[in-house]
Amino acid sequence: MIRESPEELLSIIRSHAPGPDKPLIAARKDFSEFYREMQDEIVSEEVHTVEQVAIRDNLSGYWISVPEAEPDYAVLFFHGGMFTMGSTADHLGLCIRLSRAARARVFSVDYRLAPEHSFPAPVEDAIAAYRFLQAKGYPPHRIVPLGISSGGNIVLASLLSMKERGYTLPPAAVCMSPITDMQFAGESVTKNGQRDAITADRLHAIRTAYLSGRNASDALASPVRGALKTLPRLYIQVGTYELLLSDIGTFVEKARWAGAPVQVEIWEGMYHCWQVFAGQLPEGQEAVDHAGLFICSIQGR
Repeated sequence: MIRESPEELLSIIRSHAPGPDKPLIAARKDFSEFYREMQDEIVSEEVHTVEQVAIRDNLSGYWISVPEAEPDYAVLFFHGGMFTMGSTADHLGLCIRLSRAARARVFSVDYRLAPEHSFPAPVEDAIAAYRFLQAKGYPPHRIVPLGISSGGNIVLASLLSMKERGYTLPPAAVCMSPITDMQFAGESVTKNGQRDAITADRLHAIRTAYLSGRNASDALASPVRGALKTLPRLYIQVGTYELLLSDIGTFVEKARWAGAPVQVEIWEGMYHCWQVFAGQLPEGQEAVDHAGLFICSIQGR
């Protein structure tokens, strides 16, 4: 595949962004086709296995593994798509890269999507998937949740919910370009309006679809407003061109003040979810490799 400059790739990504008047079925189809195309090279060339399993009724997970993955360790993965789109199938390339970088099996969850299933359905699905892995013999210290974009929000929200319920949490979690505040009030939403792959209008549209009238200040919708004390170690990646940069910065600051150990990597010139495009951007593969090293270090491997 031809490698693009970050600017050229950004133009391509923007050209595939769903318009406000596009029907949801068509938007989902276009999103999936574009993401699959961008990741087709590694999916077709890298040796890997994919196995679908039922977590419970109407909730599926997929085991993705490469030969070097150690089967006793799991990355619990939640895809992006702004809560309304996305699946394991259109993030398969990223899952393969993560399995290789973390030397672990990836368990990707096809959580329920809005508006058919609004907040907090994906959070409940995430908790169900975490409990499923435990039931299959994976103790918490061998599970690391990882989410990108809306998936990052789901990771943080599920940790807050499980902490409240008294569940044993994993030792760490990874968030790539996570949504941390559904109010989207950070200054970068305006300042990076011409730099990112997403738009402010798109953020507000997904808030409406996902929350379905519920309060954006709810901690499970906006983790920045949650009780962040005693969360496990967090590793967060964000690009300087992201609309969410300020919101993520506020979350990191609040979490650190609460005593939660947070490691953040800020990537110069990168936009929302650049890790998905690791086949086109060297920075994408570098970010995946960094996440893999973090996971291995947490698990003492």
